[in-house]
Amino acid sequence: MSKLTKNQKLVADKVEAGKAYSLKEAAGLVKEITTTKFEASVDIDVRLGVDPRKANQMVRGVVSLPNGTGKVTRVLALCTPDQEVAAKEAGADYVGLDEYIDKIKQGWTDVDVIITMPSCMGKLGPLGRILGPRGLMPNPKSGTVTMDVAKAVKEVKQGKIDFKVDKAGIVHASIGKVSFTPEQIFENAKEFLQTIIKLKPAAAKGTYMKSVFISSTMSAGIKVDPKSVE
Repeated sequence: MSKLTKNQKLVADKVEAGKAYSLKEAAGLVKEITTTKFEASVDIDVRLGVDPRKANQMVRGVVSLPNGTGKVTRVLALCTPDQEVAAKEAGADYVGLDEYIDKIKQGWTDVDVIITMPSCMGKLGPLGRILGPRGLMPNPKSGTVTMDVAKAVKEVKQGKIDFKVDKAGIVHASIGKVSFTPEQIFENAKEFLQTIIKLKPAAAKGTYMKSVFISSTMSAGIKVDPKSVE
């Protein structure tokens, strides 16, 4: 039997195998088992009892994390000239329209979120092959296609994230950094999970929230008791 590494032993000493912790306990533990030299992100994975192949069981939404994400989000606002000043004041890193559409056509995608207006979506259609695979295509359901560009920019900068269940029925998201306090991690995780609960499809049968795990970058996952967040 191979010996445990120093980090594996730390986890084994801190986290009991197979035990489901309360959300509050997990929020504290994830800080204790993180050993990276860089500032790790705190991630959450939720396995849902849905069939994502069926349109009436798709789970997708947005949530504003009370303590933000802890990371810098680069925002591009594609808008008409009358909205440019407000978008800049709201914190958009890049603001414009035609010049940025041309840049994207040439392969530029150095942003995390693109926010635009309904009247501008026609110009973005041809960019679907570039933006789609990168998850950058604006979508009304995620609040990134809106008449109030400045408000959307501000919300994203303050910690608004969008999420979507994948083909395996799992929702994954980063909800903060390990530098956050246990209470901040707990508050962000609770807000995220309660949003998912509210989005339960009427067509979903049986157990909706099958499993929840919290981890940090390169750490082991901590099993969370779903009942501790309902």
